[in-house]
Amino acid sequence: MAGRWSYPRSRIRMLLLENIHPAAIDRLEEAGYSVETRKGALDEDDLIEALKGVHVLGIRSKTTVSARVLEQADRLMAVAAFCIGTNQIDLEAASARGVAVFNAPYSNTRSVVELAIGLTIALMRDVADKSAAMHRGRWNKSADGSRELRGKTLGIVGYGAIGSQLSVLAEALGMRVIFHDLSERLALGNARRMRSLEALLAEADVVSLHVDGRAENTHLIGAAQFQAMKPGTLFLNLSRGHVVDIGALAQAIGAGRIGGAALDVFPEEPRTNADPFDSPLMGLKNVILTPHIGGSTEEAQEAIAEFAADRLLGYLNRGDTTFCVNLPNVQLAEVSGAHRILHIHTNQPGVLAELNRELAAAGLNILGQHLKTDERTGYVITDVDRDYDPEALRALKSVAGTLRFRMLH
Repeated sequence: MAGRWSYPRSRIRMLLLENIHPAAIDRLEEAGYSVETRKGALDEDDLIEALKGVHVLGIRSKTTVSARVLEQADRLMAVAAFCIGTNQIDLEAASARGVAVFNAPYSNTRSVVELAIGLTIALMRDVADKSAAMHRGRWNKSADGSRELRGKTLGIVGYGAIGSQLSVLAEALGMRVIFHDLSERLALGNARRMRSLEALLAEADVVSLHVDGRAENTHLIGAAQFQAMKPGTLFLNLSRGHVVDIGALAQAIGAGRIGGAALDVFPEEPRTNADPFDSPLMGLKNVILTPHIGGSTEEAQEAIAEFAADRLLGYLNRGDTTFCVNLPNVQLAEVSGAHRILHIHTNQPGVLAELNRELAAAGLNILGQHLKTDERTGYVITDVDRDYDPEALRALKSVAGTLRFRMLH
């Protein structure tokens, strides 16, 4: 399972899928790496075929990197998700093979928040239905059912990077903000934490979801939760499609329990723009459906491209795992006057001692060494003198628990 001990930059192959912003390609090629791009996502079999001989994979949200894909990708060292979520990647399988996974957790935060604010205003004013009526030649100038944001209560479910920034902007527009999160979060401004989801639902005029894609969040909001909301509540989901029971939402809207909804994510989404879309929410009154565009602004995509590309370069060039989601995080400076050995292993007793015995046997003088572990994986970074026989390092493959090792020149 251990990887090769050294890869010159010119021989490292990178594959970027799903129309990743050109800024990432420019950044990686400027650093001396070979980059191949493809426009769309790939299914499992096609991805396995495409990854033959590839060292680094870049994806967005529609490509699934399964355990089977990782098992057969014998050269793969790193995967970059050019998006927030990583639920499309089997992180345990990646860790078991010493494959580092990075994402861009903050780069599109502002874009998602601005869309949430815009959708809330549009729902409050029934903009979508009024616009559609105008396109059919119907003039309906009425204030009935149109409301201001000011003074309304926004309930945010999930108070992470997006939820907390939404809190600040909503309060600046005059909304009262309450939130619920399973983790302890610092309330910003005058936002008030609710100890239960049920308490939030009972009080909010607008409910906006900003939770992660873990399996436990499947159908977090269903028939019981819609019934617990105030009559006429507006509902937004810009997080993950599977966290909402779409059938229950359609029924709640049809019954008038929910006054309007805006969804940017869905349980099943087309793989490409050419594939059809279908949903029981289509055609319902005061419902806005958008095609997963929360982070799809030019500014966000460029920021994501630069952030994820920089994370890859930090890992490939100096072994830095800052923001890595599945390996111990170690922040490292550039290698100076030395060679650097990166060793990823299962977290078990005796690995560091055995590794150092092999380094000593190879006649290496250790200039500096870092070790960091999590519950599954250990990561050792060793800087050594340049005066040694590189072939002697091949013995590192025999160290018990080795998943992958690499030499940086």
